[in-house]
Amino acid sequence: MNEKQLHTPEGVRDILFMECHQKNSIEQKIQAIFHHHGFWQIETPTFEYFEVFSNGKNNMDSKQVYKFFNREGNILALRPDMTPPIARISTTSYKETIKPLRLCYLGNVFRYNETYQGKMHEFTQAGVEIIGIDSMEVDAEVLALSVQSLIASGLNEFQINIGNVDFFKGIVLEAGFDEKTGKKIRKFIDTKDYIGIEEIITRHPLSPTLKQLFLELPQLFGNIDILTKAKTMIQHPKAIQALEKLQNLYHILCDYEIEDYISFDLGMVSGLEYYTDIFFRGYTSGSGSPILYGGRYDGLLEKYGSSQPAVGFALITNQLLHVLKQKQIKIPIKTADTLLVYSEIGRKKAIKIGNVLRNQGLFVENSLLGDNIEKNIQYAKCKSINGIIYFKDENDIQLMNLKTGHISYTTISDLIHNIG
Repeated sequence: MNEKQLHTPEGVRDILFMECHQKNSIEQKIQAIFHHHGFWQIETPTFEYFEVFSNGKNNMDSKQVYKFFNREGNILALRPDMTPPIARISTTSYKETIKPLRLCYLGNVFRYNETYQGKMHEFTQAGVEIIGIDSMEVDAEVLALSVQSLIASGLNEFQINIGNVDFFKGIVLEAGFDEKTGKKIRKFIDTKDYIGIEEIITRHPLSPTLKQLFLELPQLFGNIDILTKAKTMIQHPKAIQALEKLQNLYHILCDYEIEDYISFDLGMVSGLEYYTDIFFRGYTSGSGSPILYGGRYDGLLEKYGSSQPAVGFALITNQLLHVLKQKQIKIPIKTADTLLVYSEIGRKKAIKIGNVLRNQGLFVENSLLGDNIEKNIQYAKCKSINGIIYFKDENDIQLMNLKTGHISYTTISDLIHNIG
């Protein structure tokens, strides 16, 4: 037998039934949050033309994209992110729709990540996009939704770090760095390479305060006071305006009563080509990378033929599930709680009553092992089913509580009366 028949490729994995139930459970709760806030759910193709993801404005290295050819010789790609297809849809199918356009989604994406970092090549994103409105109110609602989604999943200890791309762009302009130097110092800040940062700023005639700001930037994160501190260290209007926007945004977030989950990170500088204003990431202990990310990307839709403002976020549900399990947070799932066992004589009545119980909201599984009680008890315990209803014939029923071991007897007519 070929060994590859028994294993999955690197970067993908099976999700077995208990974990799959748990994953579905948290995804349903997150989707409920989206739907209750007026979002329309859509689905996009698993693969599209490669050009959808390679228009120069995507926050994605083309080396991370799974590519292949169709019969006509066109390059196709498994979607590495959900936002570009939604941008495409909003500029085609929903171009004339009255704005704001509220869209949500749940789907698998595929990225050729570095496996040594422990990242999967296939994972699920759940998220929202609000298109057509450039407003701080929209930014605040998206941030509030991200917090509410994490809370709904069962996670209570997490932090949403917010930055603004114009702050970094402003201080680069104030320093007089050219584009090449700006990219280099951005890389050093992102990797917290203090020696690299110091080498650059010592070669340029910067004020002592601005030099101090660049050196402190990788660690310039915290509560609202960080914004006040940073404001005393800069002069460029672009950077000042960015900080004022963050301060005003914070006041709106306080009205949502989510300020305890909010912090500001002025040293968060990756993805500046993609985002155009605020951007944010969600972190929690037990995860070395963000479980959630998002921001405003007003320039993206223009690449699909319609210049519209847009903001959104994506939550990685596989990673969220991993964190919940690591923190031993219980994820309630609905599985069969009753096993219906019956003889050939009792089958008709059993099927009828089983349907009645299901209509009342119970989860009832029909036994496929015949009326051998010992086999059925063993099977029920294996699946954590706590109750057995055994239809011995057309009239007599045996009720078994596998948690307590209690056994009682009744008749079909009495059972129908009690559940009726």
